[in-house]
Amino acid sequence: MAIKLTSADPALSRLVEKQMRNWELARSQRISTPTPKREEVEDFLCVSRMVGVDDRKVATLVGERLGWPVFDREILEAMAGDDDFRRQIYSSMDQRDLSWWEEALRSLMDRDFVRNDYFHRLCEALLSLARQGNSVFLGRAADLVLPRSRGFRVRLVAPLVARTEHYAAGMGLTPENARTEVARIEKERAEFLQRHFGVGANDPLRYDITINLERFSHEQAVDLILQAREMLGGARD
Repeated sequence: MAIKLTSADPALSRLVEKQMRNWELARSQRISTPTPKREEVEDFLCVSRMVGVDDRKVATLVGERLGWPVFDREILEAMAGDDDFRRQIYSSMDQRDLSWWEEALRSLMDRDFVRNDYFHRLCEALLSLARQGNSVFLGRAADLVLPRSRGFRVRLVAPLVARTEHYAAGMGLTPENARTEVARIEKERAEFLQRHFGVGANDPLRYDITINLERFSHEQAVDLILQAREMLGGARD
């Protein structure tokens, strides 16, 4: 179930409340069924993409197949920018959740990007969501913020010509303007990731699987993702 809302949409509040109820139910089930050790975060899946690649459909289908909520760029930005939404999430966390959350944030404090208030709030939202329940995250460098020992990370790619055509159609630009805009965004992303995380935007070692959407359909890409994730045992131990 993809989330395509903004903070101005009242449906966002209903969505957060529904998800919180689901997390509370899951927590009560964990309490009633003792486990040897509580993981840092619940299992998650991160989808990253080259500029101009249509990743939303893939993420939506993955979320539907897994039965997990999909937190896209818009919802993550809304939650990062709205104190009420974040406060609702934090209030549902118990002391063990809060202790881990505070420690995880401290481990990120040396990185310059969290000194920026927006990105600090974004990290808070990402860590809280991943702590509370299974989720699919679309973009926002979630794969670099969340624990490397957990989750499954996907990179979607396509040739520049196809990406430029898709971007031009989506933004209503001429092919020439689209090429310029794609190049600008790619440059900004690469600089940000290198400066704050010390990694390249297209570093293959960031991801568990990279899929060329010129060669595979969206449905085939979803099958590949879920099969590869299953080969790794789903959630990592």
